[in-house]
Amino acid sequence: MITEIVENQVDNVQLIRESVRDFTARHIAPHVREWDESQHFPADELRQMGSLGLLGMLVPETYGGAGLGYHEYVAAIVELSKVDGAVGLSMAAHNSLCTNHILMFGTEEQKQRYLPKLASGEHIGAWGLTEPNTGSDAGNMRTRAVRQENGDWLLNGAKNFITHGRSGNVAVVIARTGEPNTPRNATAFVVERGTPGFRGGKKEDKLGMRASETAEMIFEDCLIPDNQRLGEVGEGFVQSLKILDGGRISIAALSLGIAMGAYEAALAYAQERQQFGQSIFNFQGISFKLADMATDIEAARLLIEHASELKNQHKPVTKQSAMAKLFASEVSVRVANEAVQILGGYGYIKDFPVEKFYRDAKLCTIGEGTSEIQKVVIARHIM
Repeated sequence: MITEIVENQVDNVQLIRESVRDFTARHIAPHVREWDESQHFPADELRQMGSLGLLGMLVPETYGGAGLGYHEYVAAIVELSKVDGAVGLSMAAHNSLCTNHILMFGTEEQKQRYLPKLASGEHIGAWGLTEPNTGSDAGNMRTRAVRQENGDWLLNGAKNFITHGRSGNVAVVIARTGEPNTPRNATAFVVERGTPGFRGGKKEDKLGMRASETAEMIFEDCLIPDNQRLGEVGEGFVQSLKILDGGRISIAALSLGIAMGAYEAALAYAQERQQFGQSIFNFQGISFKLADMATDIEAARLLIEHASELKNQHKPVTKQSAMAKLFASEVSVRVANEAVQILGGYGYIKDFPVEKFYRDAKLCTIGEGTSEIQKVVIARHIM
């Protein structure tokens, strides 16, 4: 379907919205509560998204992808996240982190080997930077790759809070190859599931985003051929910062989708709910909340659109992506909170969708750099 859109060159964004909306209505919406409560990771549905073209949106057609840009990519994440943020998160992590890292820094042979399977959904991707003791302090990571006499690498350590840490077929892993807290001390590697010494660890039991698998990745004397190295030795952290520029746009889109889902549910409820002989929307206390929510959502959308345009033009985007991620994620939390308030008691129960939006939204202010880290990034760029 997405491939047809590219070929026809019609209003891509609107057609993608409609296509994803149809997919979510048929394959995701009926299962949202069930998946959330059981913390079921919908791998089969994610692979169907690959067939639709959603898992290789930024990948050139040469490698089996859709060859689209960030506006189309953002539209798809938003539509998914309006229904289930967990599915939107899985799509974002697969595209922006694992797949995009190989696309940006892989050799031609690595791209040919991995991108077609990632784009089609045959392979699900993971990306490992965070560790139990090093989140924002990535320069002090403990996972190490030591070069062997024959040029290959022995990998030992653990990564945590990894999307698809147990189910991912392919993982991009950043490991320390130098001394702690020294420049250029990390290198990126592609590690395939089934490699001896590589296994999934504990699956986290989370507040929200429960249908998106979050787990440890553990490496015990895991031997990695040098041809699995991404880029030059010592470039891993520099590469990661560039990957996170695009990843923050995707988390901003995820935040926007959650906010829009919560807002639309609250607006519909406010128009239908009758108190004192009229719709509660007519009360200023409610209508002003909805006005603030709508304004915040529009501002977040424009920030994301600006960052996406810069990314499409291959211009510097670090400050703009951090601003979009910071603002949109905080908006997501505010809007979801107000949506619960508007629904009152009904907002607090699982029969209505806003309590899940409320739980899901908080991750957006934490994942791929906390709000505080976004402010550090922004401050450095405006200094």
